[in-house]
Amino acid sequence: MLDYARAAAKQAASVLHAATARDIKFKGTPRDLVTEWDLRSEECIRKVLAPSGIPVLGEEGGQDGEGATRWLVDPIDGTVNFSHGLPIWSISIALETPAGIELGVVYAPVLGWWFEATAGGGARDEHGQPLRVSAIDRLDRAILSTGFPYDLATSPDNNFAEWDALQRVAGACRRLGCASIDLCLVACGKLDGYWERKLQPWDVAAGALIVREAGGTVTDTRGGPFDPHTGEAVATNGAIHEELVAELRKVRA
Repeated sequence: MLDYARAAAKQAASVLHAATARDIKFKGTPRDLVTEWDLRSEECIRKVLAPSGIPVLGEEGGQDGEGATRWLVDPIDGTVNFSHGLPIWSISIALETPAGIELGVVYAPVLGWWFEATAGGGARDEHGQPLRVSAIDRLDRAILSTGFPYDLATSPDNNFAEWDALQRVAGACRRLGCASIDLCLVACGKLDGYWERKLQPWDVAAGALIVREAGGTVTDTRGGPFDPHTGEAVATNGAIHEELVAELRKVRA
């Protein structure tokens, strides 16, 4: 199954390498975009995964079959970045079973970053070298990343309060615009933590497994069990996890 995911990510990257003009459409708000290349990438991924016999749940095309075992596919995570020519976007593919997420691949082709993991088998980079989270053990020395929902202009549940609070207590906060890359940067120790809400399962399933297999911790925003379908995640190196969750609880109290 990992070979299927690898092949699908690489072939989709080849499709996206040809992207020139970006035909942009809006799903619901001016911040929620889809391009012709999201559709082409997902079509390519579905074709490569089809021989596996496992249904695909994709961001653009929904689920093409029934069953609790399925591929979770984001053909371009970070479409806003992609549509503006910024290189911070990825292809994210995970395999979900009743036991949980069994494997994940995240590929950022323009940056040349490859991350993958299998449940119980560790996390690796493009050279097959093991990934490992950082050792930072204080929130005031940690660098964090997050994102904001598409309805941030109209919804009070927009992560602004959390962002403001953590800018004051963490070492630094960043917003990259690509959840899967945020998670993988935690896995390889370049970031120490990440939090976000109003996510989709294809945004975080692969990256969350990669963090865990790199020695990190992933929960919901209250410190409970992580489920990619709940729409929220906190991922850290483990050492700052309780402190980060505690700060998030304070904001929402």
